Amino acid sequence: MSDNDDPAYDNTHRAFLQFLLARQTITYTEAKPILAAVQTAQTPDRPTLPEDVSQADFEYYIDALNTHISDFDFEIRSTYHQVSRERIYALVNTTSDALTQMATAHTPDEIAFVKRVLDAMFETNNTQRAEVMAVTSIQALKCAKPPNGEQQRRDSGNHTQVAAPSAALTGSQAQSVMELMVQEDWFELSAKGYHSLSPRALMELRAWLVDTYNDQGGQDSDEEDDEHVKIKFCAACREIVTVGQRCTDLSCTARVHNHCTRNLWRSQGGRQECPTCKKAWTDPPPVGEKAARQGGRPVTNGPGGRRRRSLSDEALSGAEED
Repeated sequence: MSDNDDPAYDNTHRAFLQFLLARQTITYTEAKPILAAVQTAQTPDRPTLPEDVSQADFEYYIDALNTHISDFDFEIRSTYHQVSRERIYALVNTTSDALTQMATAHTPDEIAFVKRVLDAMFETNNTQRAEVMAVTSIQALKCAKPPNGEQQRRDSGNHTQVAAPSAALTGSQAQSVMELMVQEDWFELSAKGYHSLSPRALMELRAWLVDTYNDQGGQDSDEEDDEHVKIKFCAACREIVTVGQRCTDLSCTARVHNHCTRNLWRSQGGRQECPTCKKAWTDPPPVGEKAARQGGRPVTNGPGGRRRRSLSDEALSGAEED
């Protein structure tokens, strides 16, 4: 059956899809006036007001669009914003990762710069002691120049290809790229000046992030981080956690979004304890930019031991001074 033969898919759906193609992400609140406008254009003698568009109406449009765009390897997915708790809907490509998609609008050197920023987020600023998973503007600009001897890795199926080293960007070029990443809704910029991945990027990059940063085999690392899983998932909703809480045992992998704790306790019969190691979930260390501001929790060599300070601590302290 073609689109023209499908009574459940009409010009209002096409108009709404055009809006999503231009914007990429939307919330129910933002969708209400858009759907009201396209429905009014369809039937001007029966105008639709934004308050007439219900959540069920919105979900109906999402379901109908997903049915028709799935053949083109697109899907509208949703997740909850880790800070605002608002549900975000995003039009994502289901076959290519976000970095590949960015290459249609950005140069290879700009993509290499974005990859170095992601490395700073999920490697440099993501240690067992402090899981920040965000960078300041100054830290991002420091990624404009590739490190000496950098080789750019490109994944192609099950094979890894090594490309020529990328060229450095100027400070103004790097700043422009970061601004574009925010405008295109790949990055978010917080009130405290930290860049982190947006809900859209977390949805599109989910598999890529796991494949890239959770595969530590054969790579040199500090002894403390040898078994540190970089990308972790919420024990309640199973989505990636870049802002939230962690178990007080820093070696434990349990993570929870702040807004998911109530559901977690309910699923555990009211027990406010770690779902993995069963320790009391009291005064949990933060995940996200608050981990940088707090500098992480002290780590000792044992009872009465002296706190060890790693290079990662120095980097986080430097971020705070910046």
